[in-house]
Amino acid sequence: MIIDRTSDRVSDPATNYRGNILIVDDLPDNLRLLRDTLSAQGYKVRSATTGAMALRAAQSPSTELILLDIKLPDQDGYEVCRQLKSDERTVDIPIIFLSALNETFNKVQGLAAGGVDYIAKPFQVEEVLARVETHLTIRRLQQSLQKQNLRLLREIEERQRLEESLFAEKELAQVTVQSIGDAVITTDAQGNVTYFNPIAERLTGWKTHEVQGVPFSTVFLIVDQVTRELVENPINKALLEERIVTLANNTILISHDGTEYPIADSAAPIRDRQGKIIGAVMVFHDVTESRYLTRQLSWESSHDALTGLINRRRFEQQLVEAIASCQDSNQQHALCYLDLDQFKVVNDTVGHIAGDELLRQITALIQQGVRASDMLARLGGDEFGILLSQCSLSQAAQIAEKLKDLVHKFRFIWNSKTFIIGVSIGVVAINQTSKDLMQVLGEADAACYAAKARGRNCVHVYSLDDEEVIKQRGERLVISQISRALGTNHFRLYCQKIVSISSNPLVEHYEILLRMLDENGEVVSPNEFIPAAERYGLITEIDCWVIETFFSNYHKLPEKDVNQGLYTINLSGASISNNQFLKFLIEQFSRYKVPPQTIGFEITETAAIANFEQARYFMGELKKIGCCFALDDFGSGLSSFAYLMNLPVDYLKIDGAFVKNISHNLISQALVEGFNRIAHAMNLETIAEFVEDETILEKLREIGVDYAQGYGIARPVPINFNL
Repeated sequence: MIIDRTSDRVSDPATNYRGNILIVDDLPDNLRLLRDTLSAQGYKVRSATTGAMALRAAQSPSTELILLDIKLPDQDGYEVCRQLKSDERTVDIPIIFLSALNETFNKVQGLAAGGVDYIAKPFQVEEVLARVETHLTIRRLQQSLQKQNLRLLREIEERQRLEESLFAEKELAQVTVQSIGDAVITTDAQGNVTYFNPIAERLTGWKTHEVQGVPFSTVFLIVDQVTRELVENPINKALLEERIVTLANNTILISHDGTEYPIADSAAPIRDRQGKIIGAVMVFHDVTESRYLTRQLSWESSHDALTGLINRRRFEQQLVEAIASCQDSNQQHALCYLDLDQFKVVNDTVGHIAGDELLRQITALIQQGVRASDMLARLGGDEFGILLSQCSLSQAAQIAEKLKDLVHKFRFIWNSKTFIIGVSIGVVAINQTSKDLMQVLGEADAACYAAKARGRNCVHVYSLDDEEVIKQRGERLVISQISRALGTNHFRLYCQKIVSISSNPLVEHYEILLRMLDENGEVVSPNEFIPAAERYGLITEIDCWVIETFFSNYHKLPEKDVNQGLYTINLSGASISNNQFLKFLIEQFSRYKVPPQTIGFEITETAAIANFEQARYFMGELKKIGCCFALDDFGSGLSSFAYLMNLPVDYLKIDGAFVKNISHNLISQALVEGFNRIAHAMNLETIAEFVEDETILEKLREIGVDYAQGYGIARPVPINFNL
């Protein structure tokens, strides 16, 4: 404890700390007096009796002030002061000289050496305390000022850095906007132009210096592509409604020189940090090419590429609508089913190129013989269909006779060879008795078959009591072959390998295929009997045969194939709509102990969409037990895009009609690329069919398709059950 002699108060230095002082004096009495005095006032005091001791003690970081005597045993205080001021560790410590030398010269010399004050001996305690407190206060203020200056300097540097960063970002933003492929226009809050990038200049036909401050509506004229009516100013709408505005797909921009550009665009308000709208931005781009491609894709999805006619899918849609119109409003239409005679002779004699040209010429010929309101379609191969709208059966028969005569008079010439072509036409009425598409097509097909049976180049009109049609239907060889094959087990299972072209698969993929044997044991292609089986209700029976045969022999497959294989089996639309078939199918897994995870099923795009809800249910039930699904022949109709997201499929099999042309047809390539991207976006894997050569395979690899299947990979082979 320390006694304060001036007030008799006891003070505790630990709780009344005021500073750290070093006293340098060689006289013990002076040291004792100063130490006691300063300690009593709450200062922490250390002492030194020589210059050398002072220099060492001053290096303590805690030293805040030094009281330095001039006369010391080893060196004078001036020299000690100079050394302290030359050391960066002690240069800032204030030094007050204590000396009996009281001449002005001595004081000036002390201040010149670096001292901050001078106290003459004998000193007054009050003076010493006052000067010590003053210089400690000054030192602390200086230190505080230094810290503030340092902090201010850092803030200035940070501000400069931020300004440079903001400037760089602004420069980058300007360069980016100048360089991007989209046109960009900005306006102020009143809708007057403030900025144009180069693409905006090109599309609008205006230069930047011409549009500064000009109303946006002056430089941006847009109309509806169909109605040609002016479209509302998007910038004004965005500013007024304070939201992003997107224009309709059929918007046309009319440039300053009258050039028209289909565009896709959006406008949005620009806000400051407080959320206040200070302007608007318009971003748009030329979609001429993409709109053309969209139209092309839409056209190809519903038309036959060879003849330009609508395809079977689109034609069947029109037939369904026509059948419905008869039920709703008692209308009457007719269907003509045309099958060219001698077409195979042309193909076999002068080749498929000639056959294609014949189809194009026949198309033009038939178009001459039908009304503008009628719909002509190529149904496949050398088969055509005509929907005669608002037409009686008798009138339809007359039109069919006229068409038959036109074709018969026509002469097809190729490489100096002349061919006489005929056509067999089946005619069927579409009226209130018409139940559905399958019935109408079946009747037309039967009538056409009857026309061929009568000697070809004939017209046959279908009627319920038509004995010839009934007779021909019963005599169809393919139907009898199917029935015989089902009864005598004359079907055979084949498999075709599906290979991964993007990675190393964990399992081998195989598609299970079906072949039929005729009476002579010759293999019949599925294309020759599956359509008839579907038309006449035998397809589900065939599906059951395939399932039971494969499952019952599953464990006879080579062991490596069983352990590492995934087998996909085709199912018809009729089967997936049959709840009894679903029950049968699920039972076979447990009956034959077949692991569901090794089995997949392929359902055609057509069947899935035609039986959409039932297909979803069917697939969902089988996926519950571990099976997977592939959507087959994908791409034959853009209508499937609306349904694909809701079908629980695992694989997308791209229609071979696109794949086989991918190496030389840009539209086919674009379609395959699009289908592949859509599938991958939905986490589906893709399989390309009809991969016939290495060129196609390499193109598929470039696109990123996952699997490939076709004669260029592996031909179908009979399944060798390990008996």
